[in-house]
Amino acid sequence: MLSVRSLFTEYANEGGGAVKAVQNVSFEVPEGKLFTLLGPSGCGKTTTLRSIAGLEKPTAGEIEADGRLVYSSEKGIFVAPNRRNFGMVFQSYAIWPHMNVFQNAAFPLEVRKLRKKDIRERVMRVLHAVALEDLADRDATKLSGGQQQRLALARALVMEPQLLLLDEPLSNLDAKLRDRMRSELKRLQRDLNLTTVYVTHDQTEALALSHEIAVMNEGRVVQIGTPRQIYEQPSDRFVADFVGSTNFIGGTVTALGDGCCVVSSAMGEIKAHASEGVDKNAKVVVSVRPEDVELSETQPMASDVDTVCKGTIQAKDFLGDYLDFHVKVGDVVLLAKAHPSLRTPTGDSIYVRMKADKCVAISSQ
Repeated sequence: MLSVRSLFTEYANEGGGAVKAVQNVSFEVPEGKLFTLLGPSGCGKTTTLRSIAGLEKPTAGEIEADGRLVYSSEKGIFVAPNRRNFGMVFQSYAIWPHMNVFQNAAFPLEVRKLRKKDIRERVMRVLHAVALEDLADRDATKLSGGQQQRLALARALVMEPQLLLLDEPLSNLDAKLRDRMRSELKRLQRDLNLTTVYVTHDQTEALALSHEIAVMNEGRVVQIGTPRQIYEQPSDRFVADFVGSTNFIGGTVTALGDGCCVVSSAMGEIKAHASEGVDKNAKVVVSVRPEDVELSETQPMASDVDTVCKGTIQAKDFLGDYLDFHVKVGDVVLLAKAHPSLRTPTGDSIYVRMKADKCVAISSQ
């Protein structure tokens, strides 16, 4: 449905130089899928989204939607935003305060001068989809934050867009409402089979909503994959650190084969999955998530691909449904998540097991 190819966007700064906002960004979004651009502030994700919408004119590259070029630097094509048939929801919902719910949702259709009967049918259909049909006559200013977010979504959907673009639409909501709206948005996207590009800096949002994620940093896409691939097999230290919390253990690769490696580290030998570009004798960091650091008071059964060692509990924090343990193994302190039923006291010894497929060796050079 959407293909972005070799996209570059540059701005002139005050000193006369160029700010490289987007550099060689390429990705494809299949029909009916939700694709997320994830990264920190200033990484180029919103600029990429605005370029797709036609609100920014890139420096170079191509953007194609459903087989139709809407931008091409080489062919001199730039289709105006209002002719792209894309729906967009901004971080600020831009609800018209002098209109009620129905009028807000109907406004894009009235601009197009559709018949009143057709407008009413389409508006009530989308208001039903976002569970606002009973509030059609309510003033927009009397809606809650979550209701305003759904109204902004309804206004985008009423155009029956071939592509939906969402720019951090949940960032203005409180934590509980954000979680609830995230679930509603996921249901709506799948029920209506909406091809969607979603921008966020929130890793939890990206992991929960997406079919596929592109992690961006300093204007570039550094990894594209499913949420599980991004989380479990990060391509570099930035991705591992940005998406979730992790332990980093420095070391040197002493053996390599069949995508696996052995790393000599300050906590002993670690068996790990070798990411792309890792060679024998290379300096690496091993990334292992806290929930994959398994703790037990008795020595666990271990296969040939497990790393088992003994450590000392330095500290632990009770966080309700789990405990955070800080375990010192050799010269390394590991963060581990464990069930509250594990009551080993601080200062006692404990066994650590890490499975090789949950440890990822990433080049540090």
